[in-house]
Formats: sequence, structure tokens, C-alpha cells
Amino acid sequence: MPHAASRYLAEGPRVGIRHFTYEDGPEFTSRARESKDLHHPWLFPPATADAYTAYAGRLIEDPSKAGFLVCTREDDAIAGFVNVNNIVEGAFQCGALGYGAFAHAAGRGLMREALDLVVRYAFGPLRLHRLEINVQPGNAASIALARACGFRLEGFSPEMIHIDGEWRDHERWAITAGKRTGPRTSG
Repeated sequence: MPHAASRYLAEGPRVGIRHFTYEDGPEFTSRARESKDLHHPWLFPPATADAYTAYAGRLIEDPSKAGFLVCTREDDAIAGFVNVNNIVEGAFQCGALGYGAFAHAAGRGLMREALDLVVRYAFGPLRLHRLEINVQPGNAASIALARACGFRLEGFSPEMIHIDGEWRDHERWAITAGKRTGPRTSG
């Protein structure tokens, strides 16, 4: 009997990552609305159909972006997302990561597994050399995730990114393909 092909680009023990589709809008926006308190004040994922269509369209159609949905393997429920933004090719070969878990999946280690899968995918099929994460200093959960996945703190940038009506300070975390350390998930 032939083995069925997975719909995931990469899989770990509990999650798989796959590209965004327009059809994911209803579930994604429902999860975003349920997770508003978890995300505030750090993150504002699209919570309406129109906002999702525009957001997913950029991730699907813009070659300087790669969006990944994090799905639980047991039921394919969307647990979160990891996006590689601002992909620069040529001598740079880098991208900036943005991510978020949804409330029903938070605190279960699923994003740790998913971020590791995305990092491996970025250094593999996407052929990137460097990934960066910019985190507001008070976002302890995001900093812990970056550290757990082997990212190193490289610096501090005052008033770096405009979020929720204000310019926010950020810590800069990074990892390169040749300096990757720490445990990796199988898959």
C-alpha cells in the first residue's frame, strides 16, 4: 500500500508546518479573535475576513515573504504561525521572523517545535543563511522561545518598529546556518 503524501512541508512529533491558503481564513481569524488577550500588546494578527485575505495574500504572493501555519498533527488545527519576512537574497540571504501562538495552543511547547521546523526549512529549501527575530524587551515568552531555538542576542534598537500607534524598542536576536546550536526536533 503506498504511503500517503503529507500536506506538511516539515513535521515534528506534534506539529507540522504548511503554507497559508485563503481557505484558512475562517479558522485563522476565529483563533486570532480568541487570542486577543494573549497577543496584546505585542501582536495583532488579522481577525476579520478582509484583513486575513490581505495578510495571507502578501504571504502567498510576495516573494520576499514566506508564511507558515503551525498545525497540530493530531487534528490539523491551526495552533499558530511563523512568517519569514523581508527575505533578502544575493550576498545577504536573510529574513526576519515573526510568530504567534493561538490561545488554545499556548504554553504546550508547540511553537518551540514549529519554530525549529521553520528554521530548518529556511536554512534548507529557502537557502537562507541568517534569520533574525526582533522582540520587544517585555515579551518574556517570545524571548524565551528565541533563546530555546538557539538564537543569540545581538543588540538593542530603540524605537525600531511602529506597533499599536507607537515606535517600540526591540531586542535583536539572530541565528545563522553555520552557528545553529541547541536541540532540534525530529521530522
